[in-house]
Amino acid sequence: MMQFQKPDVEQFFQTYGIQTFAVSPDETQLVFSTNLNGKYNVWGMDLPNTFPYPLTFHNQSTDVLLYDGNGDYMLAVSDEDGDENGQIYAIPSQGGELKPVRSVEGAKHFDPMLSEDGKRLYYTSTKDDPTFMKSYVYHLDTDKEEIILHGDKGSTALIDKSPSEKRFLYFKFFANTYSLAYVKSDEEDLLLTPETEDQHTVSGGVFVSESEIYLLTNYESDFSYLSRYNIDTKTFERVLKLEKEDLVDVKFDQKTDSLYLVSQKGVRTYLYNYDIKNQRVERIEAPVSIIDEIVVARSGSIYVRGNDATVPMNIYKREGENWVTLTNFGVPGVKEEELVAPEVVTYPSFDGLPIEALLYRPKKEVDNGHTILWPHGGPQAAEQAKFRSLFSFLVYSGYTLFAPNFRGSTGYGLEFMKKVEGDWGHGPRLDNVAGLEWLLEQGYASRDKILLMGGSYGGYMALLLHGRNGDYFKAVVDIFGPSDLFSFIDSVPEHWKPAMAQIVGDPVKDKEKLTEDSPIQYVDTMTKPMLVIQGGKDPRVVQAESDQLVAALKEKGRDVEYMVLEDEGHGFSKKENEMMVYRKVLEFFEQHVGVGAVKS
Repeated sequence: MMQFQKPDVEQFFQTYGIQTFAVSPDETQLVFSTNLNGKYNVWGMDLPNTFPYPLTFHNQSTDVLLYDGNGDYMLAVSDEDGDENGQIYAIPSQGGELKPVRSVEGAKHFDPMLSEDGKRLYYTSTKDDPTFMKSYVYHLDTDKEEIILHGDKGSTALIDKSPSEKRFLYFKFFANTYSLAYVKSDEEDLLLTPETEDQHTVSGGVFVSESEIYLLTNYESDFSYLSRYNIDTKTFERVLKLEKEDLVDVKFDQKTDSLYLVSQKGVRTYLYNYDIKNQRVERIEAPVSIIDEIVVARSGSIYVRGNDATVPMNIYKREGENWVTLTNFGVPGVKEEELVAPEVVTYPSFDGLPIEALLYRPKKEVDNGHTILWPHGGPQAAEQAKFRSLFSFLVYSGYTLFAPNFRGSTGYGLEFMKKVEGDWGHGPRLDNVAGLEWLLEQGYASRDKILLMGGSYGGYMALLLHGRNGDYFKAVVDIFGPSDLFSFIDSVPEHWKPAMAQIVGDPVKDKEKLTEDSPIQYVDTMTKPMLVIQGGKDPRVVQAESDQLVAALKEKGRDVEYMVLEDEGHGFSKKENEMMVYRKVLEFFEQHVGVGAVKS
């Protein structure tokens, strides 16, 4: 019988991603941004066939794809090597050259929308006001542009337009837990939730007619629900609330006069359809546990992009009561049943607060006895039961992996999410420490066999835990984590800055707290081997954050390795970089735990 070697790191990281997708008006073509050739480009499929073909060769990430009304061309928002300064391009439906439509060097363009006749482009940009932003209507036939919205106090972004294009729904963002919705109507700006001193969010909204808007909000509630606002009568009313589920996305289906809703509850998501006329809600069995994007076609067909812990990102179409898989991305050479899905566990933190976590446990025959703590990014985000190549390979290789949704995580209500604001380094850190103690008590970890790794806020937490609780760990990996909260606050993108005082803290008023919570203050106690990874074009956590930490560690004579990826931002957009980084992570861990060598 033919024998093959066990899959190695190369196969696990030869999985592909899908960033976004769109469906042509007549549903004969589906386009999506994927890294099939190692770098992200736009690919297409002629439905119902599902053989993909390339449409662009620009080798850059795309976070928005949008067809014009006739399906003749698409709009795409793409950046340059992860700098997050998205520019708006037009692409012929048959592929080819990217034609700049709205492009300003150093500026970011958001959420383009086209008029029904395709003559007007609506979008938001930082180009004239990098702090509060402006929204525009650009006339494609005359090359004229008008400002329709200009924010103040909070960053302002256009969300939707009414059927007549005379009314505009927009958000003002003050913090992750404080965003309000307004409609601009006849030169009047109407606040859509009732006046209150209590902070709340509006996280989604759509026009369903000239006078009615449906919103997702947690106004006077811990969890977001569906509400309705009537512009003519200026009335707000609650429509649909689910038990301890946050509604996080809404799409209008004009064909059936219904809404598709996505909710988040802890580590997974759910899909619903709400019949507007009959005020009935139906839960739809989704093809995946994590839904990242919904597209509703003109015909009423629904498409979703999503993934599971053991299945990479794919696109699905609902046909009747069933789902058809349109893409077929998996792990080459590895059967789905060979991968490990996480257990969802709950443990009490230092103050009794229940913390939910994902616990990945390797199969007994490969268990090497070592445990990796993974604090997630955000921090106002969550680790969900979704596919990560890195997690899959680490667990397949014998590591236990523990990912807690510490205070501040999403999916557990507004009150829980607010617990991290102004407290980046105390409560969340002790939640992670309590998680380690719980693992030890349960026998899931050994005290001398714990590793630490995180990215973004998780990288910050890895640094802080190393500095303040370093005795737990054998080795530490920091992936683009802030090292000094003062320099971090000063260097974030301009449109983030108005929110930083609430999210992180005020450098003057909260000086003592920010000093205490800055990892750079604890270099003396960072004694374990470290691997630090940084994107050279990262706009969120700039390279100086890692430079200053590494310099301080080297001055102390610490064992630290430093990787800077000059053509990446706050993540990995190029497959070769991702594979190089995670191969290095695996080699680094195995070097310091002594469980064998990683195959190259």
